[in-house]
Amino acid sequence: MVTFDLETTGVDTKKDRIVQICVKDGDKVITRLINPEIPIPKESSDIHGITDEMVKDSPTFIKIAKSLYELLKGKDLVT
Repeated sequence: MVTFDLETTGVDTKKDRIVQICVKDGDKVITRLINPEIPIPKESSDIHGITDEMVKDSPTFIKIAKSLYELLKGKDLVT
């Protein structure tokens, strides 16, 4: 079983993007900042504390998607 948590630029699944993903797989915890390629609204930064400056050099989601898939493949997910 794998648990995960996302921080995003907002709550609209059609336009907002992931800025941080945290995955817990047993005793292993992986936290990764993600460059959303769009500005992070101040209202969102006020909630999760992640700013454009913090993610500017982070990989985009597409860059980590394959490794994330490999980590999650075949496991039960809990959000």
